[in-house]
Amino acid sequence: MSLIFIFVSSLCTSLGAMIVLLIRNLSHRGKDVVLAYTAGIMVATSAYGLIPSALKLSNMHTLIIGILFGTFLLTLIEVVVPHTDLDHSNQSLRGGNVVLFMIAMSIHNFPEGLSVGISSASSNEDLGYLVAFAIGLQNVPEGFLIALFLVTQGVSRFKAIFFSVMTGVVELSAGLFGYVFGDFFAFVVPYGLAFAAGSMLFVVYKELIPESHGDGNERVSTIAFIIGFITMIYLTEVFR
Repeated sequence: MSLIFIFVSSLCTSLGAMIVLLIRNLSHRGKDVVLAYTAGIMVATSAYGLIPSALKLSNMHTLIIGILFGTFLLTLIEVVVPHTDLDHSNQSLRGGNVVLFMIAMSIHNFPEGLSVGISSASSNEDLGYLVAFAIGLQNVPEGFLIALFLVTQGVSRFKAIFFSVMTGVVELSAGLFGYVFGDFFAFVVPYGLAFAAGSMLFVVYKELIPESHGDGNERVSTIAFIIGFITMIYLTEVFR
């Protein structure tokens, strides 16, 4: 069952990309609300799912090491790999630059897939479902924004969808790797859960919150964040 959630979470990127065929544009307000709601989901998942589970399986030192490693890895990726703000970028991509852009996005997605896989390999099976739900929810608007951005750069809609799907495939591969690795080496799981928490908190503060507050929609985005936070707390209690 855990493998199914890993697949579904990764394929949500494809689902988001498909929306490009139906919606030619999405208002900044709509994007900001979705991103903020997703941020609330991810913070609650870290605070009420990943961190308590990591502490239950290990100790505070393991938790701190895992969170710092997740933060360090994503910081390193941000520094080494050029990142494009999909919602506000005026950057023009042509030819081989499109491929480089997709490689960069795939690398950014790798830790997310790893988080889902390792969480699914933990002794708390419900935790894997919650993390898969949180990451999958984030993948829908992300897939849409990737495809929409490529379309604005002159890439055909179907090629844009294909490229977006490929980033989901990378995330799927990372998820399967994390699941197998965590299943064979149980001692790694608490580090992986803490790593997932650090990664998700980094993505929220570095990407989702700034992007959801970049177009003057701070108030509605804040409300959406709170609703997302409450939603995941409720789901955490239901699955517990």
